[in-house]
Amino acid sequence: MITPLEIENKRFRKALNGYNSTDVDDFLEELTRDYEKLYKQVTESQDKIEELKKSLVHYQDIENTLQSTLMMAQKASDEVKDVAQKQADQIIKDAETRARESTLGLQTEIINKSQELEELKKQFDVYKARMESLLISQLELIKEINRED
Repeated sequence: MITPLEIENKRFRKALNGYNSTDVDDFLEELTRDYEKLYKQVTESQDKIEELKKSLVHYQDIENTLQSTLMMAQKASDEVKDVAQKQADQIIKDAETRARESTLGLQTEIINKSQELEELKKQFDVYKARMESLLISQLELIKEINRED
């Protein structure tokens, strides 16, 4: 790109019936001023573009860091959820096992108590039969004593 200084220092050879040198000089001065403004604007724009590129890279780094952090948090969350689910499943399994064992224990106790009750009923029946027999024999003895009198 041509610089404003190159435009300012440009010299043209004079020729017969050529352009008016004052007009050419005036035009070159005006062109130099305008071109210098444009040149500065382009330079400033390029500097601004470089700053924006650096900012963009910075924000892309931040975005990548945030995405990475978010992925790690999601992974940690999934792991915690999995561990909690496994613990809950184990708690349920243990509770079911204890309930089964307790039920079996109660069933065994019910069977034992039922057998014990049956045994007591049998003993009561035997005792009742003995008592009836004893009472009958006592009544007969009383009857016999009454007859003898």
